[in-house]
Amino acid sequence: MDATTHPPQQPGAQPQAHAPTAPPPTPAGGDAAPATPPSTRLMWAILALVLLADALDMIDSTVTTIAAPTVAADLGGGQGLVKWLGSSYALAMGVLLVVGGRLGDKFGQRRLFLTGMAGFTAASAVCGLAPDPGLLIVARVAQGAFGALLIPQGMAIMTRTFSRDMLGKAFGMFGPLLGLASVGGPILAGLVIHADIAGLSWRPVFLINLLLGGVGLVLALRLLPRDRDARRDTVVDGIGSGLLGAAMFGLLYGLIEGSTNGWTALPIGSLAAGALFFAAFARRQNTAAQPLLKPTLLRNRGFTSGMLLGLAVFAATSGLVYVLSLFMQGALHASPRGAALGLLPLTLGIIVSAGACMALIKRLGRTLIRVGLILVLAGCGWLLTLVAHSGTGLSLWTLAPAVFLTGLGMGACYGTIFDIALGDIAADEAGSASGSLSAVQQLAAGIGSAAVTSVFFQNAGRGQAHAMTISLVIVLAVAALCLPAVGLLPRRAPEEQHGHG
Repeated sequence: MDATTHPPQQPGAQPQAHAPTAPPPTPAGGDAAPATPPSTRLMWAILALVLLADALDMIDSTVTTIAAPTVAADLGGGQGLVKWLGSSYALAMGVLLVVGGRLGDKFGQRRLFLTGMAGFTAASAVCGLAPDPGLLIVARVAQGAFGALLIPQGMAIMTRTFSRDMLGKAFGMFGPLLGLASVGGPILAGLVIHADIAGLSWRPVFLINLLLGGVGLVLALRLLPRDRDARRDTVVDGIGSGLLGAAMFGLLYGLIEGSTNGWTALPIGSLAAGALFFAAFARRQNTAAQPLLKPTLLRNRGFTSGMLLGLAVFAATSGLVYVLSLFMQGALHASPRGAALGLLPLTLGIIVSAGACMALIKRLGRTLIRVGLILVLAGCGWLLTLVAHSGTGLSLWTLAPAVFLTGLGMGACYGTIFDIALGDIAADEAGSASGSLSAVQQLAAGIGSAAVTSVFFQNAGRGQAHAMTISLVIVLAVAALCLPAVGLLPRRAPEEQHGHG
């Protein structure tokens, strides 16, 4: 993917508190930065627009953490709908995010930004008006697909048009502001459902995007510079994209169908087909003239280890957030608003820890990841002890300290894993690597929310306390297995990533 790709972002079910890395020395296409950048007022306005687009993504990737049980109770669809609500969005986003940046290069970032914003807004309207689970899932896929067209373009536009000084200021604002947007997603869902606006229950959670997306479209039409440097000869590997999409769909469908309706020939065959498609995708990366992922990256031990470690950590913690919400609402009988507030300590812990890691990563490097995993182990172990001792007699206040500690560990991992993974890649591989890691985060959100919720529902027949216990054991096992893998990562993030302070 082009170096102007949106920086790695947190999985769909968790808050994002990771600021983008420092700007590359040249903008999209390698052209020199414009001699006369836009006025300062215009640059601030464009930054606000890009932040709005990213906030839309973060909010819509997290709202179903709280809203899923209410949606399923209203529309039917049961456990399958709960699992697919988050996974479908993350799957589409993760697969197409790899392509979105290249499409912007080929057809122009302004055009793709407008297309993505319009499509995302329209898909949100369909989500909010969907009469049945099937149409809602299709609309969630469309949301993720258009989001994947939208998100990479903002960073590319800023890199191409902003002054160097303004880029540093802009990148410094991404982490805190998007972290707030991520916290706002579940809280917004809880408050909107509790308010029951016009008797619409959960539907305004999605319909509010008509207002936000409409504002974004108007601003984009007025503010974004015209496309003048689109490269029509840019090659987008459609075959590779198709193979990756088929692989992820096969794996997720098999996992969800098997855990919901039993391990018959259909889910087993789907998992096998997904594995075969993924093998074909990996082979394609070695044979395609313009692969989505450069083969040299796959031969880089530090990068590959970081990608796999990130996939495991983000998948496990993404699923943990989902089952915590299900446990709070189903076992502890919290309202959607109560569950949103119950998850607030976790999101605050993520933001606090990730913010601290931005200042410490240059000095401590991969040690921060070890600290983060140890904190996740401690927090989940504390939660496990509470659930094992008190079962469903717990209160949200009793859970809060353990949830906060878990959030601190998650934030330490989120703020460092992918920065460290880029520690020893070549400069000309930075764009492809960044885009690949962004996609891995989204795919991990889909895989994790499906996998861990599947474990939860599979064991719910013996009580929700038992289901929560098994889910926590799975997360603990993944975190423990990840600890030794940290030693395979580069010791430090690239020095230039922290030059802007």
